[in-house]
Amino acid sequence: MRHPIHAVRSFDIVSAYTLRVHFDDGSEQTIDFRPVLAGKLFGPLRDLHVFEQARVDPEAHTLVWPNGADFDPATLHEWPAHEAAFRELARWWEAISA
Repeated sequence: MRHPIHAVRSFDIVSAYTLRVHFDDGSEQTIDFRPVLAGKLFGPLRDLHVFEQARVDPEAHTLVWPNGADFDPATLHEWPAHEAAFRELARWWEAISA
């Protein structure tokens, strides 16, 4: 089984915590990250000032943040297929940190 390789080319801020991500194959995904921002790595991105510091890593070709948070570009490319799992992880991270 081959794992598709995708690269993030750019992104636009659509609204708070929502980015439109543009890929090398010409496709795009509009992603509301707010529901998945939990845990030690992604939780700090709830601070909108930190979230808006997203950038495209020139080597990994994905979104990265100053605290080291990032997402696999293939996951971002196929976000609708992965969103529910990320939401469930966020709920779990919240539950164990409460």
